[in-house]
Amino acid sequence: MKLFARMLLTAVILGVAGCATGPTVRADYDRSANFAAYRTFGFYSPLGTDKAGYQSLITQTIKSAVQSELESRGYAYTESSPDLLVNFNAKLARQTEISQMPATPMYYGYRRGFYGGWGGYAYETRVDQYTEGTLNIDIVDPKRQQLVWEGVAVGRVTKKNQEERQAAIRAAVTEIFAQYPFRAGGQ
Repeated sequence: MKLFARMLLTAVILGVAGCATGPTVRADYDRSANFAAYRTFGFYSPLGTDKAGYQSLITQTIKSAVQSELESRGYAYTESSPDLLVNFNAKLARQTEISQMPATPMYYGYRRGFYGGWGGYAYETRVDQYTEGTLNIDIVDPKRQQLVWEGVAVGRVTKKNQEERQAAIRAAVTEIFAQYPFRAGGQ
């Protein structure tokens, strides 16, 4: 019965962990900024993702997604004297996660019962290497030259994310802007 309970608990934990597929998103803003005064936005030049001196495909996708999110909140895009400037950066990093769990004792059947071996103090070590992606979006008041809002998404980059890069980037931008509580010209 204990083996069944342990297996059921493990299955539930793995199931819940499997549901937590989206990135971790956090955001913060300057409480002294008057967001009601902002009506227009533009983009920094060059953007943080354009270190090579030209606009990358990732930059184009992020820029389009950010523009869509801000326009859906009533902001108007302009290249001349915007109320807000948007900058963003994206990076990938290899990560290693090491965890230890008590070793599962070996159970074997003999006639009608199950007999468990003594697990002692043995531990199983698990090493997981993966790629972590970080997308950072900054919104700056150019008149004050001050950051007024920042959103960051951090998550594992899966094979599916890599194959469907534009959709994954757009989804991350949408999740970041879900933390943006303001609308153009109002609170």
